Amino acid sequence: MGVVVLRLGHRFSRDKRLSTHVALTARAFCAERIVFDAQDSDVKKSVDAVNEAWGGSFRVEFVRGWKAFVGKFDGVKVHLTMYGLGLNDVIGEIRGGKRDVLVIVGGQKVPSEIYHLVDYNVAVGGQPHSEVAALAVFLDRLQEGSELSRDFKGRMRIVPQAKGKKVIEV
Repeated sequence: MGVVVLRLGHRFSRDKRLSTHVALTARAFCAERIVFDAQDSDVKKSVDAVNEAWGGSFRVEFVRGWKAFVGKFDGVKVHLTMYGLGLNDVIGEIRGGKRDVLVIVGGQKVPSEIYHLVDYNVAVGGQPHSEVAALAVFLDRLQEGSELSRDFKGRMRIVPQAKGKKVIEV
């Protein structure tokens, strides 16, 4: 099962850092790529630099027509929203389909039509919080924690230890 993240509503002046964090979360939790509905080369450069140092084949892409992109996606379409069905209630169905998954996260108020274009509107808790947190929890539950032990085969590696920080370059 492959995972693609679609970031809707990226605002250049406000969301550069947050959109970068959405992309890095998607990457770290083993999505294959993130697609933005607005082109921002600075976000792409930041994520590409992390890939270069830390490994992996994660891609940043841009699309003009997000509706057409969602419509053509061949797999399960999931919109993360606090107004959806509870994550615990639907994650088994989503995971059980063994199909690719498109995860849609909004930056600003998403167009209401997105609620009707997806297979699932999923709430990660019923309280307002960050789309970064929602994405991380959703991807972890989707993959049942298996993404946490993936080897990205990067030149930079963290050496786990109880105290302190140790990073090596291989």
